[in-house]
Amino acid sequence: MNRFVSRFAVILLIAIGLYGAFVAWTGYADIRESLRGFRGSMFLLAVALATANYALRIVRWEFYLRRLGIRIPLADSALSFLSGFAFTMTPTKVGEVFKSAVLLETHGIPVAKTAPIVVAERLSDVIGVVALVLAGSLGFEGGLVWALAGLACVAVGMFLILKKGPLEWAVGLVGRGPAKISRFVPKLQEAVDALRLISGRGAILVPTVLSVAAWGVEGLSLHVILTGFGADCGVPLSVFFYATSTLAGALVPLLPSGLGVTEPLMQQLLVRLGGISAGTATTGMLLTRFATLWWAVALGFATLGILKLRYPKFLALRDAGSAGSDEAAAKSAKSKDGDGASEEEERRG
Repeated sequence: MNRFVSRFAVILLIAIGLYGAFVAWTGYADIRESLRGFRGSMFLLAVALATANYALRIVRWEFYLRRLGIRIPLADSALSFLSGFAFTMTPTKVGEVFKSAVLLETHGIPVAKTAPIVVAERLSDVIGVVALVLAGSLGFEGGLVWALAGLACVAVGMFLILKKGPLEWAVGLVGRGPAKISRFVPKLQEAVDALRLISGRGAILVPTVLSVAAWGVEGLSLHVILTGFGADCGVPLSVFFYATSTLAGALVPLLPSGLGVTEPLMQQLLVRLGGISAGTATTGMLLTRFATLWWAVALGFATLGILKLRYPKFLALRDAGSAGSDEAAAKSAKSKDGDGASEEEERRG
């Protein structure tokens, strides 16, 4: 946990530097001028729309759990989902598997059974965002490129999941490896079976509809923010700009939440295609990211606090495990030092 906090602090500093560079590049005076006429209530409405996105995705998470035959109290299900937001800023969002760790330690549900939900979520998210991009791209030239790129990613993902051969070949390859690796084959096979169950032909429709609705609602946050400046470019274009920049950030998996890709693209789309002034575009982009990305991170950390209150031993077990490992390492080092000293004394004797 301490390692995660330190990494998050580094990413936060990078984000602050990046946003500061945007302000300097656009001009502080232009941004200050744009903020004078901004209606603060529009930012709160954007946060509410982002929260509606999370609510729809909780419904999707619960759908996946029930598809796997997992039934827990809805409050616990929602908390386990929201806890993953604390790890939003991890590259490729691998930290979202933390949701599975929550279910393991609070309800004893194996990680191998629920971790594939993260993959299924990412797949349905891409489908939902691509659908929004595709719908918006029909109105002008150039937008279709991003839709085709997203469709290609979806096609590859669906092929790997629905076709039995590729995943089974990968599991078999692991099984032929060294004993330290091949022992994970049963868990991998369980994960593959779960992934195929929640992403098969009979289970893709409901999550896809929820994803389109969720990301469409969150895309409205950009429209609402722009309305607060009196610089509206229309709902279809606003949602298109948001979906396109989100998809572009997702296509660079090593960047946490598309940081450094999503922001400049959204700003440039607003200026070049939306006809928004540079100052308003930059400020609107920053407020939109605060209302969607950083609000999610804050909500994730708040959820961790609630989980700590509901399950006092949850994080304590991890901290104790880390402390125990450090103590064992220290004892081992002392033992080695002691053995070395004894050998030295024997040589001298």
